[in-house]
Amino acid sequence: MRSSARGGASGAPKCDAVLDLNTLRSILDAVRVGSMSVDEALSYCGKRAPDEPELAYATLDHLRPERTGFPEVVYCPGKTDEQVASIIDRLARRTGIVIATRATRAQFDVVKNIVADAAFDSDARIISVERAELPRVGLVAVVSAGTADHPVAAEAAVSLDLMGNTVARIEDVGVAGLHRVLGHVGALRSANCIVVVAGMEGALPSVVAGLTDRPIVAVPTSVGYGASFGGLAALLAMLTSCASGVTVANIDGGFVGACAASRINHLAASVAG
Repeated sequence: MRSSARGGASGAPKCDAVLDLNTLRSILDAVRVGSMSVDEALSYCGKRAPDEPELAYATLDHLRPERTGFPEVVYCPGKTDEQVASIIDRLARRTGIVIATRATRAQFDVVKNIVADAAFDSDARIISVERAELPRVGLVAVVSAGTADHPVAAEAAVSLDLMGNTVARIEDVGVAGLHRVLGHVGALRSANCIVVVAGMEGALPSVVAGLTDRPIVAVPTSVGYGASFGGLAALLAMLTSCASGVTVANIDGGFVGACAASRINHLAASVAG
């Protein structure tokens, strides 16, 4: 019996494109644990995979958008410049947006030679490729206590922007000059979520949480003198905040805080829309 485009002699559905083994394994695992339906898996089979060998040092998760709503993000430390470039190149062929965090200028220079449309934000240390720009929705405010906290705040703000969020940045409004943050109460109360970045004693998230009913994602930084213990003092202060509605990310985790805030903002925007 001649097989059709949708099935073979057994009548079983057949993919129109050959998938690499890692992607096929991810599809089967997703169906097994229930995070993807059979129909979704069959639909994904129509996405043609590049005819290229698997990477020896990385198993790329091309199904991340289907499961979580956003593609896999590359963490650059611990990888060679060439590995970062190759991974970004592979991801960029399969998705409209790629983010690589904690990148160096040297890594970006190698990436740029392979992916011509890659961009680099030196403050945030993020390499990005935007071939299908996401619409920016809702509003997330990124608030930083001091100028020394700027790199972590920049990582959060740039990540949020690339994830499709409208972002308002409020910088250098720490509690040593409390009047500074009070001048931004209106903006804070209009955001769907607020990311507060602070080092030293980590008091700013508690202050902001006392001024608004919006969810707060606090990000401690490693900024501070000896007794700050590389951000541990700020982390513990934020975890023991007396204010309600404060959730805490890891030390210097601007990207981590951005991920949580982005999901909150997108949920709020979908309800409002």
